[in-house]
Amino acid sequence: MKTCDYSHLAGAYATGATLIDVREPHEYEQGHVPGAVLIPLGELTRRTDELPRRGPVYVICASGKRSLSGASILQAAGFDAVSVDGGTSGWIAEGREYVTGPRSR
Repeated sequence: MKTCDYSHLAGAYATGATLIDVREPHEYEQGHVPGAVLIPLGELTRRTDELPRRGPVYVICASGKRSLSGASILQAAGFDAVSVDGGTSGWIAEGREYVTGPRSR
């Protein structure tokens, strides 16, 4: 399974990479990477048609455990999936930008 750190994610995301947040809605609303699309892990298998097939799809959760599962699901469906080590908690702890609320920005 491919994984990446925050620096790699920040660079990829700055150039338009897709970022999927696989946490539950209440977790997402408390703080997420700007622009991350919420698709809870339990819904991911049936919502893969919402994702682009070109380029890698980065998967993030709270700490990195669910994102590994999410990336595995996507990889099995033929996506180039990358799990973000440390998750949103680590992203925020590093002082990186985040937003709150129910929508991606």
